[in-house]
Amino acid sequence: MKSPKSIQTVVLDGHSLILEEFIAVARHNARVELAPAAREAMERSRALAEKIASEKRVAYGITTGFGDFATVAVSDEMSSQLSTNLILSHCTATGEPYREEQVRGMMLLRANALCVGISGVRPVLVEMLIEMLNKGVTPVIPQKGSLGASGDLAPLSHMGLVLLGRGEAMYQGRRMPGGEAMAQAGIPVLDTLVCKEGLGITNGTCAMTSVGALNLYDTMEAARLADLISSLTLTALTGQLDAFQERMHTVRGHIGQIQVAKNLRLLTDGCEILERCQGARVQDAYALRCIPQVHGAVRDALAFVKSKVDIELNAVTDNPLLFCEDEAVISGGNFHGEPMALPFDFLGIACSEIASISERRIERMVNAALSNGLTRFLTTEGGVNSGFMIVQYSAASMASENKVLAHPACVDSIPSSANQEDFVSMGTTAARKAGTILENTRSVLAFELLTACQAIDIRRMIGSYGKGLSPVGEAVFSHVREKVAFMEQDRELWPDIQAVEAMVRSGELLELAAEIVPDFE
Repeated sequence: MKSPKSIQTVVLDGHSLILEEFIAVARHNARVELAPAAREAMERSRALAEKIASEKRVAYGITTGFGDFATVAVSDEMSSQLSTNLILSHCTATGEPYREEQVRGMMLLRANALCVGISGVRPVLVEMLIEMLNKGVTPVIPQKGSLGASGDLAPLSHMGLVLLGRGEAMYQGRRMPGGEAMAQAGIPVLDTLVCKEGLGITNGTCAMTSVGALNLYDTMEAARLADLISSLTLTALTGQLDAFQERMHTVRGHIGQIQVAKNLRLLTDGCEILERCQGARVQDAYALRCIPQVHGAVRDALAFVKSKVDIELNAVTDNPLLFCEDEAVISGGNFHGEPMALPFDFLGIACSEIASISERRIERMVNAALSNGLTRFLTTEGGVNSGFMIVQYSAASMASENKVLAHPACVDSIPSSANQEDFVSMGTTAARKAGTILENTRSVLAFELLTACQAIDIRRMIGSYGKGLSPVGEAVFSHVREKVAFMEQDRELWPDIQAVEAMVRSGELLELAAEIVPDFE
């Protein structure tokens, strides 16, 4: 997989954007350029929109109002006001703002969709969005207010405000009026939009897809981290390795399961403790023995979600669409978020499973009845010290919260626009809550890593199976111990937790593992 950090420039043509390029622009500020062919396609599409308007043909959003006002004709001289009014009246989102990387992703996806050249907008809209991305002007967009059906109308309207010199934006670390941000960046604003452009900006799944795509990428990283961290837990609990033999997983055939089993073999190879403890019992509990089956199912779920995101990154999702070959104007429902709502709900469910089984492994390490010889709550002086007792409480709290959040958003619908828009996706809600599940899951994985390192130290003190870890296990263990010491007596644990959480979120542990085990995927 290409590293987003290594991508310096992304050329938009409406057809070839990939997830790693999306992350490179949204998160790492890669430069964006417009393909010449895309500009030509937009010019042809715009010419057709103007022809339709001049001929006064009935065309939704060009010569008619929006939503339930589709039956109301709009005169040619008012068509520009119609598009501008759409932005002004639809910027009704509320709540905390989206992160800048999420908004940058929205801008990138909106520009890429318009690049296809069947939306009828002027190229200047895409050129402005690209210039804002390259110069760091990021609209302030509140998170709540999209039904995920007629596009992400409310959030994308807040994005459109800044093109008009209105609303608010972030620029050079400061939140300011949108017009001021554009002026400081040297980007001229538009006096007005013209016919079809209000829909061109707001109709689409760009908000949900941006939020969901970022969460997908990070959940894919979390799934790899879960393999890495569980290999340390497996060592601490003297797990039995027969359960990870290749033939065991090949006969079932699931790709994710086969990959996770391979990862565990690679990550535990050369571990003295594990080599010497084999045969200690016939089989382990599910939280250890079934890591490939559970983590692997998550991997397969993420592959499905990615297949849908890969399509949506290059999808045209506004309405109506203008086809130059026969001058057709087709009203349809490409703005509907259902194709992404289901995958993003699935993303949240899959991510919650990572945390659920991780919490069970934490419980096994701190519970002396389940830990295969470790001390109670991983303390050497029980009674006066509680050790890691409450680490499991906190992990259980987050795992349980994830179960509430994993309830699918897409099964709900509230009709809108006088029942014209009578079935909506709630896809933006699905994408947003997947992000909350992800943050909880990362914390649970950090708790497991912290607990596993404490358990390994105690296992080494016991010494019945030696003290050696695998090369990658030793590297990760030592990396943690550089920031967090073994807990001999109770101390404030929150600094230790914060330090390990930072490791989990930064990606440094995966980079460390990849240096030692290049085949770890």
